[in-house]
Amino acid sequence: MAASLTKQELRTIYKAKRMALADDDIRILSKKLLQNFILQFNPTENQNINLFLSMSKWNEIDTQIFIDYCFEKKMSVFVPKIRNQTMISIEIFPHSEFEINQWGIKEPLSDISSDADLDFVLAPLLYCDLFGNRVGYGKGFYDQFFLNNNRIRKKIGLSFFAPQENISDVSATDVKLDALITPNLIYNFS
Repeated sequence: MAASLTKQELRTIYKAKRMALADDDIRILSKKLLQNFILQFNPTENQNINLFLSMSKWNEIDTQIFIDYCFEKKMSVFVPKIRNQTMISIEIFPHSEFEINQWGIKEPLSDISSDADLDFVLAPLLYCDLFGNRVGYGKGFYDQFFLNNNRIRKKIGLSFFAPQENISDVSATDVKLDALITPNLIYNFS
């Protein structure tokens, strides 16, 4: 039986595990995540994808390789931007310009919010359990985005680590993922 830990306990454990990864590990594991995304979801031309812009200082998954792949496949790429404590979706292009927000996260300069249907939202996380519950950074922006957007077909988490522990403090406002992609396995929750 899996141990149950709080979100804060899991945040601490998995942040430390991720920070222990070397740059080469991140590069290799990120490529495996992209390969598993392609194999499982077969993204194609004219589909819409929203994905986070990774922060290398936190050893996050390299999402630039996902963005490059999507542009190559002629997909429309959207990224999050925080406006008035709400996450909005902004379409980006190969020539888009960016700035750094108050949390040190790269965001597009554009403020033109999109309400396009999203085939995929690739969400950042520190941990996800076997039930699709995710542990993010604790601000709740993605849960709010998921709750307020019924035009998302697949909510997918990306993680370097497989689920091992259960989350003991899941709340009613937490939105489950449809799938989790790890370097070795894909978990479907829907």
